[in-house]
Amino acid sequence: MQNQTSFAPDRNLDVICLGRLAVDLYARQLGARLEDASSFAKYLGGSSANIAFGTARLGLKSAMLSRVGDEQMGRFLLETLEKEGCDISQVKIDAQRLTGVVLLGIKDRDTFPLLFYRENCADMALCEDDIDEAFIASSKSLLITGTHLSTEKVNAASRKALGFARKHNVRTVLDIDYRPVLWGLTGRGDGEQRFIADDAVSAHLQSVLPLFDLIVGTEEEFLIAGGKPALLDCLQVVRQLAPQAVLVVKRGPLGCAVIDGDIPADIDDAFTISGAQVEVMNVLGAGDAFLSGFLSAWLRGEDYASCCRRANACGALVVSRHGCSVAMPTPAELDYFLGLAVTPLRPAEDPTLARLHRVSVKRKQWDNLCVFAFDHRNQFFELARQNGVPESRISQLKTLLVQAVAQTEAASGLQGRTGILVDDRYGEDAMYAATGRGWWIGRPIELPGSNPLEFDHGRALAARLEIWPQEHIIKCLVQYHPDDEVGNRLEQEAQVRAVYQMAQLSGHELLLEVIPSRKLPQQPDTVLRALKRFYNLGIYPEWWKLESMSAEQWQDIDTLLEQRDPYCRGVVLLGLNAPVGELRKGFEQARNSRSCRGFMVGRTLFQEPSQRWLAGQIDDAGLIAAARHNFETLIDIWQAQRRQAQQ
Repeated sequence: MQNQTSFAPDRNLDVICLGRLAVDLYARQLGARLEDASSFAKYLGGSSANIAFGTARLGLKSAMLSRVGDEQMGRFLLETLEKEGCDISQVKIDAQRLTGVVLLGIKDRDTFPLLFYRENCADMALCEDDIDEAFIASSKSLLITGTHLSTEKVNAASRKALGFARKHNVRTVLDIDYRPVLWGLTGRGDGEQRFIADDAVSAHLQSVLPLFDLIVGTEEEFLIAGGKPALLDCLQVVRQLAPQAVLVVKRGPLGCAVIDGDIPADIDDAFTISGAQVEVMNVLGAGDAFLSGFLSAWLRGEDYASCCRRANACGALVVSRHGCSVAMPTPAELDYFLGLAVTPLRPAEDPTLARLHRVSVKRKQWDNLCVFAFDHRNQFFELARQNGVPESRISQLKTLLVQAVAQTEAASGLQGRTGILVDDRYGEDAMYAATGRGWWIGRPIELPGSNPLEFDHGRALAARLEIWPQEHIIKCLVQYHPDDEVGNRLEQEAQVRAVYQMAQLSGHELLLEVIPSRKLPQQPDTVLRALKRFYNLGIYPEWWKLESMSAEQWQDIDTLLEQRDPYCRGVVLLGLNAPVGELRKGFEQARNSRSCRGFMVGRTLFQEPSQRWLAGQIDDAGLIAAARHNFETLIDIWQAQRRQAQQ
């Protein structure tokens, strides 16, 4: 079935989404009543915002048209959309209102209690003055969700935007998006109610139907749009009011039907593409994912079979996951899912899909990383003991090292290339001081010196990761040798696999530092074989931290990563307390590597200044100056080698 829709060429945007933009707080306890939920995950939410997010993730040039409050939740939404590549230039900051919030629970597959905190919220204050004609005219399409038509002010703004769209050949899309509670038809605690017949709502929707080129809704949503008891009668009403519109009826696991002409005698006679059969965790957000997938093909002129397949697949993936926006697929995972001969019943448990969902999203790019590592614990303890000072001095010392890194970043223009490795035993205050600066921040989890690998805080690592900021990166050092005694090697592998699995669940990136045990012979391919073994075990850390190698060894590492994990973030060089001259040689060998992203060096930088500070030989300013000098010297050496590689 061909897509006959014509789109204006040479537009800056593919789709503008006008409507709800709010924060979703999803209960993490599946099967619990909302009353019994004890923790929540925070996501971007609101049907329009989910679609803006989803279409941006799928490669469209999307934009959001709404309002947020001038507070932390509003900034969270803006940052989330912008990070995904969505245009937020027309999201107004409302200083008088708070950002809307929704609390949601997942009691079972069909029960999802939710509470809308939306009285006088920011996005419902969108007004006609917020609608810019030139902005509307810059897009191929304009999407409006029905809920935003429920109040006089936003209804007027929506109609103004639709008027500009019709004037400038912008295709118009309606997601009926019926929420009875937001039309005042239910008690405030009945947010999960999806359908209540109401003549006033039907009449209101029917007054705008002639303004749309594409109308999308569930069977129940077409019932409210048509205002009659039977689906086909409602579709006839919609067709009479919007004779040229393409109608898309979402039918859940049955797939979807597309009607671009006369209404058939039976809905099963309409052009239909079956849906993917998956086990449902939560239906919320499935419609937004469906429309994101549909638009990603429709706006590219693909036929309706392709539009529907992509839409159904996106819906299937989201219903199997926790959350709405965050569950939206990337192009890589959508292509993989559509290419499967057999659809997995539980897509969220498919390891390849889970990994693609994690690694193929848009992420901050790190290159030429210059990381000051002071996550050492035993070494700092020994320094304090040797100088006869209490351990509390270590915490003060590490906080001063953060100041040194901050000053180096400012003086050397290293924004986006600076980082630290810091522990939470002695470096908790330093870690708090560093968080939120946009730095690369890694935190160790291994018990220092353990072989086989043990965790610093015992087996409760998963619980500890729950309280880590998402920007923090798990750093795990393992003294792994591929020729180790079998029992020890298997124990090491089991522990690393456990770390990797916990990282998959928590969402934190993982840096795996591999230092082969010095008790075993070292061969030129020892490290390479270790990395191969971890990949064979299905362990794909975002980062590797390795010792200096020869240029030939770096070539082998580059080839391995390109073959086994093209999504790997890269390799960083460790220091092992080597003198600056040796580090220079290591940097020289790595300078042509395609996978080496920088260095993470510690004792070479902090050992001597820390010793002098703990001994009382220099003050705070002296420590900061000495640490800066060492750090900046190493940065200059690294950057000089990278410049030579580019010549």
